[in-house]
Amino acid sequence: MIERAWEKKIEPLTVRISTAVRITGLSRSRIYELIQSGDLETTKVGRATLVQYRSLKLLTENTSPVTEGPP
Repeated sequence: MIERAWEKKIEPLTVRISTAVRITGLSRSRIYELIQSGDLETTKVGRATLVQYRSLKLLTENTSPVTEGPP
């Protein structure tokens, strides 16, 4: 089957807060905390706050695994 350019997966530029909550698994209040601290970039369009998708990806890629302390 021939793959057409428009059939390739396209990542969104921005997502709404509710989508950011769903795809990260973080709480709504934690998303707002990350926005306030500057860890997530946002754009306002009218009354809607849109989170930059690349900002979400960077946040989740840069998290290091939690290691347990000495037993």
